[in-house]
Amino acid sequence: MSGLVRARVGPLQAVGSVLFTVWMFGLAIVMGVVCLPLLLGARRPASRAIRQWSRWVLAGLNLTSDIQVEIRGVENLPPGPCLVAAKHQAMLDILPPFTYLDDPVFVLKRELLPIPIFGWFSRKAKMIPIDRGGAAKALRGMLVAASEAISEGRQVVIFPEGTRREPGAEPDYQPGVAGLYRELGVPCVPVATNSGRFWPAHGLMRWPGVAVVEILPPIPPGLKRAEFMRRLQDTVEAASSRLLAE
Repeated sequence: MSGLVRARVGPLQAVGSVLFTVWMFGLAIVMGVVCLPLLLGARRPASRAIRQWSRWVLAGLNLTSDIQVEIRGVENLPPGPCLVAAKHQAMLDILPPFTYLDDPVFVLKRELLPIPIFGWFSRKAKMIPIDRGGAAKALRGMLVAASEAISEGRQVVIFPEGTRREPGAEPDYQPGVAGLYRELGVPCVPVATNSGRFWPAHGLMRWPGVAVVEILPPIPPGLKRAEFMRRLQDTVEAASSRLLAE
């Protein structure tokens, strides 16, 4: 993996990684079945079920793989609705926002919605699907759904690069985050991480250590597109590189 050197895999580490994978997906199935009645009610109980699943998954990650998650900079979160633009190195990155945000809503790939349980609860929680091949029409749909979420006081979470990137890889920020920033008119909170050091983008192995999620000072609304994109990328990439070097 880019810029990373890891020790040889030990048997306990391999077993722990497998146990964690079983825990994460097994818990999703069990909770999904037990919580099915929530799909018939209001949105918030379903959102709370996702939050609880995330917390238990993180607890299992610590227990089986000796990975702790440290959240820094919570004081940088503005009150009320905002746009959260987070670095995405691992599947791990979808979990912490449910612990430090009041009512998060994610921008996610539309092809994830047909997945049983995951897709059902994502729809109920009003996650924002986007068709990455849908161009202007997909962007308009995302903006409408995100504006509705902001009007409800929620925090819209987007991974500006659109997919997981290996630590140290060249950044590839997509224009969708700039469209959201312009349309929503709320502060944008950059989030850096070093999660890819411990939870690679591919494969089952998990590596012990402290995965840090760092919430950075918000970017105020109203900046020009080019200035916003430059500031967002420079801020997130510099902080993520610093975390990887710790």
